[in-house]
Order: sequence, then structure tokens, then C-alpha cells
Amino acid sequence: MEIKRTLVLAKHSEPVLEPGVAPSRWRLSEGGRRGGVLLGGYLARYRPGVVVCSEEPKAVETARLAAGRLGAEHVTFPGLREHDRTGATFLGAEDFDQSARTFFANPGKLVWGNETAEQALERFDGSVRSVLETRDEEVVAVVAHGTVISLFIAQYNDVEAYELWRQLGLPSFCVLSVPGFGLRRSTYNLEPITS
Repeated sequence: MEIKRTLVLAKHSEPVLEPGVAPSRWRLSEGGRRGGVLLGGYLARYRPGVVVCSEEPKAVETARLAAGRLGAEHVTFPGLREHDRTGATFLGAEDFDQSARTFFANPGKLVWGNETAEQALERFDGSVRSVLETRDEEVVAVVAHGTVISLFIAQYNDVEAYELWRQLGLPSFCVLSVPGFGLRRSTYNLEPITS
């Protein structure tokens, strides 16, 4: 019988938007750093034994701050990065949303950036599975990015990837059962913990 485990997929905290810098190199804003600590407080109820993250600075900083609040280890893992949009033009909010909508609606076509939705999902799915194979903690938290998290969750659950993507705050998290990756809980907007 397979042991039931828990996977928490967390979207990184708020970065500083720098139009002249690739989003994969963005770092957290001051509010984003507070959000990373807040995320750790929310994740405490699940008691993750490790916080794994993508190699992008905004995810690394979020994971470090959350893990510090939890008293847990944090490590990077390859393949957990966001959909590859290297070289794509910096877009305002409305155009960014439209590009995302087109991306999610055309999973097999290269319509935005350098990866199709299918390619980004295949890479991220393989990396999440590798994390779970190489870690033995009962609860594993992974800090990654909204697009790939949404693709992953939609693949295993009756949710629409674009709509999930629109709801994920900076930071936010979803709790999934392992195996099967059934969605147990989503927390899209974190409020300060008062207790």
C-alpha cells in the first residue's frame, strides 16, 4: 500500500517589476519579503519537512523566508522554473492577461515565449515528481510560479488553468494529495495571521 503524502504548491511572493530585466531574474519587493514570512506562517499548519523551490531569485527568496519561519530546510531544484518567456516583451497588465489567456487556450502551440503550455507542463510535472522521489518527507512544500502551478493542478483536477492562474495571489498556495495530486485546499490571498 502506498503511503499518503502531501504536496503544497506555493506561488512566490511579490517581486519588484523591472521592465529592463528578465522576469526570471526579478527579486522580491519589500512587501514580497513580508509575504514570504507570512507564507511560512500559513504553511506551519501542514508542517512541511522541506521547502523546495525553483532557481529563480523570487522563488528562492520566498522559500528562504517561509522556511525560516517554519524552521525547515530550503533547497533549489532544477525544472521548477516558470514558463520560459525569455526575450518576450514586457507587457502591461491587460496585454499580459490576454497573452496568458491565449497561452492556456492553445496548449500545443508556441504562442508566447519559448515553450508551449504542454512543454512547460511536462518539464514542471517531471520535476515535481523527481522532488517527491528524492525527498522522503511526508509533507513537501514547493515554491514555484503561477503558470506552471496552474497547468499542473488543472491536469489532475477539474479546474480551468487560466481561471486558477488569475486567482493565485503573490504569494498563495494549494494543497494536494500524493499520489494522484487531488486538490484538497487552495488559499489565494493571504491575510495577516492574528492568532
